[in-house]
Amino acid sequence: MKNPTEEQLEKWHNDPNNWKLGLFYFNPEDERVFPPKRVKWAGWTVNFANTKSVLAFIGIVVITLAIIYYK
Repeated sequence: MKNPTEEQLEKWHNDPNNWKLGLFYFNPEDERVFPPKRVKWAGWTVNFANTKSVLAFIGIVVITLAIIYYK
């Protein structure tokens, strides 16, 4: 779905079926790379149903580990 409305984004966010174990966001319809966490003021999370989101997450982890290792 391209350019979902604010109402649709809110509906996805509030749908408990999109949150696995209450922690992991999994919504194949949501194309955002980093959607807000379940508690929105806490930051962003990864949409594990979105390949771009998972690749961005892996990239961040690899870069962080490389910085730590080579420091």
